[in-house]
Amino acid sequence: MRRPRRDSSVARQILLLQLLLVTVLVAAALGLAAYDARGDVRTQARAETLVTARAVADSPTVLAALRGPEPCRALEPYAEDVRQDTGTDFVVIMRPDRTRCTHPDPTQIGKLFIGDLGTAPQGRPFSQEYAGTLGPSVRTVVPVTDGGEVIAYVAVGITLDRLNSQLVRALLPLGIAGGLVLLAGTAGAFLVNRRLRRQTHGMGADEITRMYEYYDAVLHAVREGLVLVDTRDRVQLVNDEARRLLSLPDDVAGRSVHELGLPPALSRAAVGENAAADDIYVTDRHVLVVSSSPAVWRGRTVGSVVSLRDRTELQDVSGELDLVRGLTDSLRAQNHEAANRLHAVVSLIEMGQPEEAVEFAIGELHVAQLLTDRLTASIEEPVVAALLLGKSAEAAERGIALEVAGRLTTAGLPLSSRELLTLVGNLVDNALDAATSSEVRRVRVAFDSGGGWFAVTVDDSGPGIPIGDVDRVLERGWSTKAASGRGVGLALVAQLVRRHGGTVTVGDAPLGGARFHVAIPVEAP
Repeated sequence: MRRPRRDSSVARQILLLQLLLVTVLVAAALGLAAYDARGDVRTQARAETLVTARAVADSPTVLAALRGPEPCRALEPYAEDVRQDTGTDFVVIMRPDRTRCTHPDPTQIGKLFIGDLGTAPQGRPFSQEYAGTLGPSVRTVVPVTDGGEVIAYVAVGITLDRLNSQLVRALLPLGIAGGLVLLAGTAGAFLVNRRLRRQTHGMGADEITRMYEYYDAVLHAVREGLVLVDTRDRVQLVNDEARRLLSLPDDVAGRSVHELGLPPALSRAAVGENAAADDIYVTDRHVLVVSSSPAVWRGRTVGSVVSLRDRTELQDVSGELDLVRGLTDSLRAQNHEAANRLHAVVSLIEMGQPEEAVEFAIGELHVAQLLTDRLTASIEEPVVAALLLGKSAEAAERGIALEVAGRLTTAGLPLSSRELLTLVGNLVDNALDAATSSEVRRVRVAFDSGGGWFAVTVDDSGPGIPIGDVDRVLERGWSTKAASGRGVGLALVAQLVRRHGGTVTVGDAPLGGARFHVAIPVEAP
């Protein structure tokens, strides 16, 4: 089976592009330098030939020889001396009819000059590139005048072969410099390639694009919140659900976890090095089940991954279920107690003591009915009344005296029935648990709806709260294992109270234990 071809890695593609770019830049620079040097060499050659030709044309020796009987014989050695002294390739002195009097090649003397004279017959110097008897050359023709009359011409030239040799010598340092630049660029490209290969893990552009598209789609599609934090405690990736659950801003990426206003315990869990599974954290709006684990790549820790699940509604339903279970347990206990009392009444009748049997039955019924009547009279909210009845039965089973004081009216009540269950149920449960460990087991619940505030005060006779833990009892993010489902009651109370603009005060109770006082503004009727 033919395996699909893997596309070239991004690092390799960038390396090739860098090498190509460096090569093109160096080649272009050398080409421009060569073109500029070529122009400079030719310009310098024109200047040299012009100066030499003018010097020869203005030389008294040349004028004197031209006036003599045999000018060519007198001018030949002079022209050769000038050619050798100036480093030019030819110095040709010719008559007005273009007949050469001098030439580096003696066989060319007496023949016609090959090339143009241009403006020389008009008394002005003329320069050009032309292929003569010595090959292509840069030449300048200057007229020799006597009394304003052109009596001869001087042509001085330098062959292109010599100019090209000079050009090569001039470009050699530039070529060496270009080669060094090319080597430096290549070395830099390889270093960049190595670093980029490490950062991209050798993946190709299509792989990175595909990975980004799929990962982004998955992150935004999953129903769990996901937060990725690097080793410097900075958020690198967060999906939509995590933004909703943690109320994160849009510019969260790149910011430190400690700057986001998260619960302290949740911030510590996000940056922890050890894995934690299914911890419960309470924020202002949600109850979250949080799991965190280090993110490891090839044996190296690159950060941590935090997953979030919303348990807010489940927590509310669990609270109601706990209430129903409590009531069920209380009814079951009362059923057993009622059966025992019935057996006692029957036994008294069989023993021939009917008066004692009636008195015993009426007394027990009177006590139960008295508690029910007192609660329903002072607590207008039936759900809370039922809750306290159940808690009273539970307290009686645990040997705890539960006292309910004050009145709870429904007028302007700022909390719903479910919120009242969360508030009162968790406070009472906490107090009952605390009072269980004391010798004198007492819990007192007091309601107050006056002065524009709804207040609940719960006192217990337990050991109280150490001074160092008072601030931490209601700390946002107080956590416990989700498997137990307990330990978040006070945090839920604090969350609910903050949501309604109220306060929670923790102090010492007159009963000897802890006091929790909740005050929430009452809505106007």
